[in-house]
Amino acid sequence: MPQDAEIKVLDRGFVRLVDMMGNDLSVVNAARVSFGKRKEHFEEKDKKLIQYLAKHEHTSPFRHAYVQFHIKAPIFVFRQWMKHQVGCSWNEISGRYVEFPDDEFFIPSLFRQQSKDNKQGSQGEIESEHRIAARTAYEAACRHAVDEYKKLLSLGVCREQARCILPLGLYSEVYWTSSLQAVAHFIRLRSESHSQWEIQQYAHAVRELIEKVFPASLEALLSTDVG
Repeated sequence: MPQDAEIKVLDRGFVRLVDMMGNDLSVVNAARVSFGKRKEHFEEKDKKLIQYLAKHEHTSPFRHAYVQFHIKAPIFVFRQWMKHQVGCSWNEISGRYVEFPDDEFFIPSLFRQQSKDNKQGSQGEIESEHRIAARTAYEAACRHAVDEYKKLLSLGVCREQARCILPLGLYSEVYWTSSLQAVAHFIRLRSESHSQWEIQQYAHAVRELIEKVFPASLEALLSTDVG
């Protein structure tokens, strides 16, 4: 996958691979240095070494490979994503420095019902007779918040205070740099069915962007319960 490859996510978001360091051979060489050895080409037996490392939780070699992403996602997605801190570095666009656009908020393609057996989850779609009303209420709330935000700015209120009324559905942008091990941990947790659907879409995009660069390492880390 080339650098600056991008995958569109949700209605206005994206995940863009900005930079990377290393590949499967980097993981192998980080492990083999223990024996004073280094390889120039990746071979089938190296895949077995990678699987052994992941299975037995010899994870330090996976932290010698790094990837950097530019991500645009709703704030509520980043609230969950930013729980992943170990092996990661974050920088986000600042509402203290820039004014947010008029219509940069997430609009769901459908509205789900609250799950009956999972307090934090959802299931299915709401009843058909309520769908138009739900969408209308959602969009009206978001637009009202943004309109009032703009009004506060026009009244001379500073950006750092005016932004406080903006909705969680507002899109933000970050740079996320992470070790391969930490990326695999994110993909594992946020691709699972109990994760919120929206962040699942970002986890799928991250995986698609890097699995061609780290096919053996990613497969090994995702098939082994390594945090």
